[in-house]
Amino acid sequence: LISSATKSLRMEMEILEKKLQDAQIKVAEKDGDKEKEIQSLKRLISELEFQLTMEKSNNESFLDKLRKEIKHKSDELEKLTQEKTQLIHSLSQVQEENSLLQDTVRRECEERFELTAALGRAREQVLELRRLSGTLP
Repeated sequence: LISSATKSLRMEMEILEKKLQDAQIKVAEKDGDKEKEIQSLKRLISELEFQLTMEKSNNESFLDKLRKEIKHKSDELEKLTQEKTQLIHSLSQVQEENSLLQDTVRRECEERFELTAALGRAREQVLELRRLSGTLP
């Protein structure tokens, strides 16, 4: 009976040892798979960090270009604004001069009209005098 129980326990122990070895093999395989997955994730993280660094660099370069372009456009706008101000000032002067010239032309036309009228009256007086002097000795 003891021998049979011992034999049965040994067999059970061998089965349990086999199960333990199988379980240890499975754990080792799972650990290997996990290690592979960890290495794969580390590579992926490294790649993503590299891409992120490249994107940051590209963005900074793009921002620098935009800043330079904004500065250039701002300078150009300031220059154009100054030119516009000068043109407005010149236009104002030209309009003032034009107004002055129009006033001068108007006055000269009025004077011409008055002189023409005076000349007409003088002609009439000369003609009247000639006519009178022709009839008078």
